[in-house]
This record gives sequence, structure tokens and C-alpha cells, in this order.
Amino acid sequence: MVKLPSGPADSSVAQPAETVAPEPKRRFFGIGGTTFESLAMRDFRWLFASSVTSFMAMNMQMFARVWLVLRLANDSPFAVAYITGAFALPMLLVSAVSGALADRIPRRRMMILAQTGNAVVALVIGILDATNLIAIRHLFGSGILSGAMMAFNMPSRQAIISEIVPEDKLMNGIALQSSGMNMTRIAGPAAAGFLIILIDTAGVFFIVSALYFASVLTVAVIDAGKTAKSRSEKSVVGDIGAGFKYAAREPILLGLIILAFIPVLFGMSYHVLLPSWAREALNVGPEDLGVLLMTMGIGALAGSLLVASLKGSSNRGILLLGSCITWGIALAVFARTTSYIVALPLLLFVGLASSVFMSLNMTLLQVKASPEMRGRIMSIGMMTFAVMPLSALPFGALAEQVGTPHALMTSGLLLIAFTVLFAIAYPQFRKVT
Repeated sequence: MVKLPSGPADSSVAQPAETVAPEPKRRFFGIGGTTFESLAMRDFRWLFASSVTSFMAMNMQMFARVWLVLRLANDSPFAVAYITGAFALPMLLVSAVSGALADRIPRRRMMILAQTGNAVVALVIGILDATNLIAIRHLFGSGILSGAMMAFNMPSRQAIISEIVPEDKLMNGIALQSSGMNMTRIAGPAAAGFLIILIDTAGVFFIVSALYFASVLTVAVIDAGKTAKSRSEKSVVGDIGAGFKYAAREPILLGLIILAFIPVLFGMSYHVLLPSWAREALNVGPEDLGVLLMTMGIGALAGSLLVASLKGSSNRGILLLGSCITWGIALAVFARTTSYIVALPLLLFVGLASSVFMSLNMTLLQVKASPEMRGRIMSIGMMTFAVMPLSALPFGALAEQVGTPHALMTSGLLLIAFTVLFAIAYPQFRKVT
């Protein structure tokens, strides 16, 4: 509070300029401060609700799919990696096209179509499972379709934030959406694990379908994203090429994309191998596996909220590199534990470090990109995530030969080594702000 001079004011004497107190920050249901400031905006609240609903469905679906694969394939870790790869392949192939379309077609429309497709796919798998007609080939086909829908959904879902949130709050909005997604990593697996006991995997798929339809309804009330962001005279192929050329000539964006591939190739294997590791190392059931994944999600939520609270940081490059190395160390140590109690805090730390890296990397990709290129840049970021399940295939094969704990430890050590090599080869990246 600025104190004004006491005593009567003399109009003949020049008075010092009055200091205007900053406008108090708006609060959303009593929550104040910079961490949650984007939630004060109506459209962002609906987008946030849509993200939470959509990713709750996705995490429940992934858990139910993995448990179904383990049941059909006699606990084979390679089968899990194989089916998960089916989800990733279309994301890798379709992401570039979907990114160009996200800059040419209204982003809200893209999200509605993609989520409707996801709902239909989950409904069909639920029916096949309930009638005992489900087979590995059906899960493979559904993985391909779900991956394609994900590829069309995510670039638009990420890029539409810039149409809702002012530029100076963009990092906060992106990180908050990541925190909403990470909340579902807590609730989704835990809910699916316990629901499988009550209503089996078929019932979980029916709930997943309903959640996807609910996400469509929450997107439909958003006012932003009704018009295309740009009207290019180039073909879609030309727009895709322009996006890659833009990323290649921007050193910061190129560094962020290269760095994103390192944990995707060497650090994300735990997402695919954790169910097999839990059965092999700890001999747990679906409810205990759900708690393990929930614990990892709690760490991920804390990490994304940490990124949402960052404002004016000048050492984001160092934070990215440090979180990636920490991620590798935590993963390598976790892989060798044989105690359920010890595994929980280690997974919490894995979730925290990985979330800080992923949230900050994807945030900086969008912040550093020009508005008309954000859909395409986010699609390139999606392509890195698409490699994740594919990269798990060699680690799945290694797990078949030497055991899942050894495969996970190798994954963590390789993540550390390649991050250090990147930091040595690209020293200027440490100065990224």
C-alpha cells in the first residue's frame, strides 16, 4: 500500500504523481495467485473441463486395454508393447497432417470430431469384450483408430489455448492444461483398476465411451476456435513443409524438438512396461497396479503445477536438462526395487521429474512459435510422443530376454547418457529462458 503525504494539499505546489496500486488478481472459486490465473477465463474453464474428461477416459482406456492384453496374451510384456505401438503408429503418420489442418480448420470442430470418434471406438470394444468376442486383433485395430483420433485432437487442443489466453499468460494456460491431464493420471488408473474388479474390463470401456461423449459436450460450449486461424493458399503438403522448415531454422525450437526425442526414446518405456514390471517384480493385482500409477500421477500433477507457477524464469534450459537427468536417475533406481512400499515414493519422483520436463518442453514449443505456426509446431511435438510406444518395442523385447527390471534400468541409464551428450553438444541451450 502506497502512503500519501499527510497534511492539506496545496494546488500551487506540484504534487508527486500518484502511484496506482496494481489491480488485484481475479480469483476462481477462492483460488488466487499466478498458478491458477487462467481459470478465471470462461472458455479456458470449459477447455480445462474437456481436457480432464477426455484424458480421464484415455487413461482408463489405456489401463483397461493393457489389462485385457495381459489376460489374452498370458502376461507377455512384448504383447503390451506391440498393442501400444498400434496406438502410436498413426500418431506418427497423421500428426503432421493434423497440425496443418489445425491451422486451416476451426480447432473446436477438429476436437469435437476426434472425441466423437474415440467414443465410438471405445463403445465397440466394450461390446466385443462383453460378448466374449474380443481378440488381440480387435485391440490392435482399436489402437490404430484411437491413435489417429488422438493425432487429430491434440494439436488443436494445445493450439486453441492461444485463442483463449492472452500471450502473457500463455505459459500458465498450457501448464494448467497439462496439470488437468496429469490429474487424470492419478484418478484414471486407480478408478479403472477398482472398476475392473466390479464390472470387468467391458464395463470400463462403456464408461470410457460415456466420458468421451461428455468431453464433446464441454468443447461444444467454447466460444473460441470457431474460425480458422490462417487461410493458406498452399496445399496441405505445402503447409506441412513450411512447418518443418520453420522449426529447422529456429534454433530454440529445433533444440526443444531434439531434446524432446531423448526421453521419448529412452525414458518413456516405463509407461508401457510398468504393468509387466509390477506383475513380475511385485506380483500385484489390478487394484495395486492402479495405486502405483496413481502415485506416479500425483508426482506428475505436482510437476505440472510447478511449471504453471513459473513466471519470468531465466533458467528454463537448465531446468529442462536437470529434470531429464533426474528422471533417468529415478527410473534406474526404481527399476531395481523389489518392495512395494519403496516403489511408491520412487514412482512419485519419476512422475514429478518427467512432468516438469514434458510440461515445460511443450509449453516452450508453443510460446516460442508464432501464432500461425502453433498448430504445426504442436503436431511435431505430438510426433515425438508418437515415438514413445514404438520405442518401447525394443525394451519390451529386451524385457522378454533379461527381465523387465533390467530393461527399465537400462532405459534410465540411457536417458542420463544421451541428455548429458545433448548438453555437451548444445551448450547454448542452457541459456534458454
